[in-house]
Amino acid sequence: MSYRLPSLALLRTFEAAARHLSFKKAAAEVCVTPAAVSQQIKALEAYVGVPLFHRMTRALALTDQGSAMLPKIREGFDCLAAALETTRQTVTGPLTVTAPPSFASHWLVPRLPDFSRAHPDVALRLSSTPDAIDRRGEAAVVERLRTGLRSTSCSEVAILYGNGIYPGHVVEKLFAPDYVPVCAPALLAGDTALRQPADLALHVLIHDDTLHDARPGADTHFGWAQWLALAGVGGIDARRGPRFANAALALAAALAGHGVALASRPLIESRVADGSLAIPFDIPLPSPCAYYLVMQEAIAQRPAVAAFRAWLANEAAAPRNHTGQVQR
Repeated sequence: MSYRLPSLALLRTFEAAARHLSFKKAAAEVCVTPAAVSQQIKALEAYVGVPLFHRMTRALALTDQGSAMLPKIREGFDCLAAALETTRQTVTGPLTVTAPPSFASHWLVPRLPDFSRAHPDVALRLSSTPDAIDRRGEAAVVERLRTGLRSTSCSEVAILYGNGIYPGHVVEKLFAPDYVPVCAPALLAGDTALRQPADLALHVLIHDDTLHDARPGADTHFGWAQWLALAGVGGIDARRGPRFANAALALAAALAGHGVALASRPLIESRVADGSLAIPFDIPLPSPCAYYLVMQEAIAQRPAVAAFRAWLANEAAAPRNHTGQVQR
């Protein structure tokens, strides 16, 4: 079958301009001048016979026709990249994994030596960003995955905490964590020892702000108020106590004995196992979100990515005993 298509250069320029909504930024990406971008877009508009952009004084917007065309153009480029990768089979360069900070430091990093021993040929680079905590289904890191396709020397995948709805990507659920109260073991002794949930009235409640609006698109909070209701405890102001910007800071406060934090069980298993943290009341509050491995289809079968996918799925599914140790 023969195809009558405009040049890939025109389509690539359109995709970049539509993504940035800026001829100037598109020009920098495709290495031409803004005037050249403007001319290429005009050429494409002449080809399709309709305007693709609304050109305003200080802004650029897609027309209805441009908005309708963009997803298919992106899908086409993704399919081309996937076809090329199927032929190449191998990839040089590192595998970059982006994850939420607390997940990276408390869950992933302790396990990575096992991956490195099993796959010494994979050069893995780990980064973390709060953007990977996707409270409203709009993780900024997803767009970076698409941009990363332009580099054939590097594969990038992300572990996101969210709702798992990322159209146009390969999405694999790892697990949905339960949240439990955690504290320093010293809080389990003394005159104000934590013996029953009502004893929390005598202790500081530590708050992790990343739990708020944890359900994508929801206005309700997820945290101490929900846990206290689940435990059947009334008369405690669930809003009192210090607030921390992320789980790592909240856990640091709990480790220092400053109060009781609500923490993701998978992220504190090692701390419970080594005795630095205790779970005073094993009443789990199910999370409204889960951790997902997200990647572009074009790189999903690269050897390094396939190896990491298989290893990560095995680690996420591995059963653990009451101390948090893996049972194999």
